[in-house]
Formats: sequence, C-alpha cells, structure tokens
Amino acid sequence: AVISQKAPENWGLARLSSRTPLATSYNYDERAGNTSFAYIIDTGINVKHRDFEKRAKFGNSSIAGQTGDGQRHGTHVAGIVGSKTYGVAKKATFIAVKVLDDTGSGTMTTVIEGLQWALQDAQKNKRVKKSIANMSLAGSRSQAMDDAIQAATVAGLLIVVAAGNNNTETAGFSPAAAPGACTVAATDISDRRAGFSNWGAVVDIFAPGVDIASTSKDGGSVRMSGTSMASPHIAGLAAYLLSIGKYRAPVDMCNYMKGLATKDVVTDPMGSVNLLAYNGAVLAKKKGTA
Repeated sequence: AVISQKAPENWGLARLSSRTPLATSYNYDERAGNTSFAYIIDTGINVKHRDFEKRAKFGNSSIAGQTGDGQRHGTHVAGIVGSKTYGVAKKATFIAVKVLDDTGSGTMTTVIEGLQWALQDAQKNKRVKKSIANMSLAGSRSQAMDDAIQAATVAGLLIVVAAGNNNTETAGFSPAAAPGACTVAATDISDRRAGFSNWGAVVDIFAPGVDIASTSKDGGSVRMSGTSMASPHIAGLAAYLLSIGKYRAPVDMCNYMKGLATKDVVTDPMGSVNLLAYNGAVLAKKKGTA
C-alpha cells in the first residue's frame, strides 16, 4: 500500500515523491526500507533519539574515546535517511560509523578506516546487498579514498556522497570525485541549485539540501543546509528502493535513481546533469492511503 505523509516538516520528502515543486505530501510504499541497512559515516548518531524508534545502532568509532554525536551533523544526516518524521526510508536500520570528532573534524585515515569497517560489517553480517553507506563529508583529493570507495563498490556496497559546499567544481574533492561513488549536489525549495553547492561533471544527481528539518542530537529537531543534507535523501532513496525492488549493484542503483529522476527542472546546474531525485511514487502499489 502507498502511505501518504501529509505536510512533512522536511520539505525535501514531498519534493522526492512529486514531479513538481511545493508538493504537500510524501507518498511512499509502506515497506519503506524495512529490509535495508544504512551506514552513516559521519560524526556519530544520537541513537536514543525517539524519532529513530530504536532502529539506530552504534557501529564503530575511529575517534579515540568518542562514540556519540557531540557535534550534531551525523544525527541530522541519519534522520534524513530514515527517521520516522523527517526520513526517506522510515523503516530502515542505521548504523553509526563515527569518523569525525565532536568538533566535526577528522582525517582521511579516520574516514577510510570507518568506510572499511562498514564494508567488513556488512560482509560479516551477510547484508551487503541490503546495505548502503552515506558519506556527507569532504576533503582534498585522495587516491587512498578513491581506492577504498572502489573496493566497497566492487564488493557491492553503494556509497552515496555529498558533492561539497564550495560552489566550485566537484572534481577537486574526495570522496565526491571518487569514480565509484554516487555524488549528490543540492537544490533549494524552488529547484535552484543551492548557492553553496559544488557542481560539474562528477555530480550524479541533485536532491533537496537547503533548510532541511531533521533530528537534532539533543532529541529535538533542527534545520540545516548543505550537500550534507542532499546526500542522505539519495542514500535513503537507495535504501527504500532496495526494500521494494530487486538488488542492484552500486553503479546500477545510482543509474536507476538517475533514470527515475525528474529531468531539466534544476535552475543553474552549472554543467552538472540536470536530474532531481524522484522516488518513483508510481512504482508503489496504489491501494489507497494509510
């Protein structure tokens, strides 16, 4: 059955299930990512937040002595992927992989360590084909990061990454420019490319990323902007699609989401593909709303 969430506080949800802007409901298949796992490679997650409904778990930390989210970024990102109120895949399970400290900083080493842990965890639990990872972070170009993402991709784990917030060519940043990643730029509520969003040939798709409401680390909600908010809309969409359809290899899943996307509605894409995320609401079985 199709479920319709009326007037979602995160406007990005309504945009995701509509071909036109300013929609007022989020329509999605009731399976909603119920068989999927999302690795949130970030600052950590407040796994006790009530909007996560006990579906969030601590996985690993590459930061000595820190396991929670003292920063807020990771909890917000996780909420967009799959929290009850603000999330795309409302029944997914997510795993906190802390690679950035409570000031929000880390190194390529801590990030790669987290990515490798996520892949090994998915393999150990025999759920690579039910899993995705989100990386809403950016640094300078790194061959080691490219290699780690390529290894995960070849193993079957989709890595969704933020394009970055420098209003410049995305090709200069990692993991955004990694060939194996699905790279996400940001739009605002009027379908304009966000003024801060990176752009260019390595962008795969656009998703909402301005003034996005989601879970806050202290148990409430907060609005934040960034390609960091756009990426989890796509990670959540991938988790959702894995639960309602067949497994697709990472590159195929990214291409599938690009195929579903609404074409030529983004203003000022700056040489990026003009594709705005769409969840294929029509794919869901129409049996009334819940």
